[in-house]
Amino acid sequence: MARPRIIALLLGLITLLAYAPATRDGFLTLDDDLFVTDNHLVQKGLTVNGVAWAFRTYLGSMWHPVTWLSHMLDCQLFGLNARGHHSTSVFLHAVNVMLLFWLLWRLTGDLWPSALVAALFAWHPLSIETTAWIAERKNVLSTSFGLLTLLAYTGYAQKRLRVQSKAQGSKVYVWAWEYSLALFLFALCLMAKTMLVTLPCVMLLLDYWPLKRLPPSGFSPRQFLRLALEKVPFFLLLVPACVFTVLAESHGGLLPSLEQLPFGLRVWNAFRAYVLYLWKAICPLKLAIIYPYPPREHLATFGVLAAAFLVAVTLLVLRARRRYPYLLVGWLWFLGTLVPVIGIVQTSAQSMNDHHAYAALIGIYIAVAFGAKDLIGRFRIGIVPSAATAGLVLASCLILLEHQLSFWRDNETIFKHAIAITENNGAAHNNLGVGLAKQGRRAEARINFLEAIRILPLWADPHNNLGNLLLHEGELDDALREYTIAARIKPYLPAFHYNLGRVLTELRRFDEALGELNEAARLDPNYPWPHFQIARILLQQGRDAEAIDQFREAVRIAPQEVQILTLTAHVLAAEENPALRDGKTALALAMRAAALSGEDSQTLDVLAMALAETGDFTNAQTVASNAIQLATAGKADVGPWRERLERYKKQQAWHESFVVTNAPAKQSPN
Repeated sequence: MARPRIIALLLGLITLLAYAPATRDGFLTLDDDLFVTDNHLVQKGLTVNGVAWAFRTYLGSMWHPVTWLSHMLDCQLFGLNARGHHSTSVFLHAVNVMLLFWLLWRLTGDLWPSALVAALFAWHPLSIETTAWIAERKNVLSTSFGLLTLLAYTGYAQKRLRVQSKAQGSKVYVWAWEYSLALFLFALCLMAKTMLVTLPCVMLLLDYWPLKRLPPSGFSPRQFLRLALEKVPFFLLLVPACVFTVLAESHGGLLPSLEQLPFGLRVWNAFRAYVLYLWKAICPLKLAIIYPYPPREHLATFGVLAAAFLVAVTLLVLRARRRYPYLLVGWLWFLGTLVPVIGIVQTSAQSMNDHHAYAALIGIYIAVAFGAKDLIGRFRIGIVPSAATAGLVLASCLILLEHQLSFWRDNETIFKHAIAITENNGAAHNNLGVGLAKQGRRAEARINFLEAIRILPLWADPHNNLGNLLLHEGELDDALREYTIAARIKPYLPAFHYNLGRVLTELRRFDEALGELNEAARLDPNYPWPHFQIARILLQQGRDAEAIDQFREAVRIAPQEVQILTLTAHVLAAEENPALRDGKTALALAMRAAALSGEDSQTLDVLAMALAETGDFTNAQTVASNAIQLATAGKADVGPWRERLERYKKQQAWHESFVVTNAPAKQSPN
């Protein structure tokens, strides 16, 4: 037992060292914002409300509560320090490597082939995307629970085999604790990501080899049926998981219509993707975070050739199954694990994703490693050349791993790399544009958004992102055009209607703006920003009582959003109508906003208003003076703030009409 444990620890340690550069990477604009950097509920860490939200949300068109809890725990421990988040993913990958080795060693008793499979899984460059991309925590986490499920199932199956052997064939069914544990772990696996829905089928493959619960001499329908019935509880778990997944993807509009991606194209691309995953396993060069669809006119040809290749390989492994059963198991593991994500049910405009191959390629590694063992024995190849060959392969993997990791350094590097090695990559241009816009490089961002629109004119995201940039630049008519196109392409996304409402508000087309904002609120009742924007419009129209109701609703939905808290407190403290003022609530909201924002001059200014409204003029003067100092340092116009300070010195609160003064200095987010 000492040697396997040492090998497992060495595999884990080398993996941690190999992936150490990934811990220095930052967050990406692609999905990392959704999961962490723009998700205020996740950033609060593990809270009662957060845990409840994790189990009921479809945010991002996904249902994976365990993954949300993982991100919340990271924020609890590391805040928004990207190094901590990356370190968790790298650690989980290293754990997966050790779990895979331990699983295969327990199944086969073959130490070195098991170690080779785990090492290939650990250091192959195709594993980088899952490990180095924070948004793919769901993939590495679900694989962890998937491997633990298979370990528990292996313990159960081996115990049952021993009991049956002692009973000499009598009908004995052992409901060992390992079976219940496997079922529980599989549920966690599905709640991390539903990709591994084929795991019960993998269990059947392991029953064939290496557990040998199916007769190796020939197929036994009765034996197969008995083993399939044994997996019924696992298959039953798939029903709610699949229902939640389809609801989530439909809710977020990720399921393209057959008009956008015809079924025939999806099938041909699926065959092509299978072969490309195999090719990248052999030659892991030109790996991109986003792979665009190939030209449609060539796709059918590629698909037919790929299908013929897959059929030929399948026939070969079926023919060799009795002598080399691991070939059939490894091949079907690869084919089956990719089925949920191969693109028949298409959730994006990407033709394939490297992270989809993370668990699937384990099957290919099994076929290679155990095939190499048989070749060494058959041709009596010595230990030294065998070890040298394996070492050369693994060293090559590590070299390519370090090279590929260098492209994950930051947002700009990874998307420029994708653009450089692919053709017509509209999605990469779009995401590069988002990153450049966040850096204030708006001219470069605009070029990339326009290029994304040129390549993918019917994709809503670059239109929406270009609209955001144009709105920021004050080009309102052009922003309206882009937002309108985005909302026309995806009318079911509330954010697009909200953005339309924003720009219509700036254009003072209030009735149209209210229509779009009410539609956004209808599409997503838990979306706070439409209520916030509606309130701002109602203030401009002098409908202050209705505006305050909308502000309160926005605060209810997003009680930690500083901008919403600040403007709501401002209105409640400074409303000229005494019947609508609420100093105590304003003070509570302003104090919460100040605690969340830290030293922010605008928040402190509103806090001073609330203090004055409640009669605490001494503290109001102190806080207002601090706000003025901060605003002066930021070169802001502090004339109105000094006027308010003079009021506080005279023991007078600040009141105003919001018909004109209504908009916060900051733009609300998308």
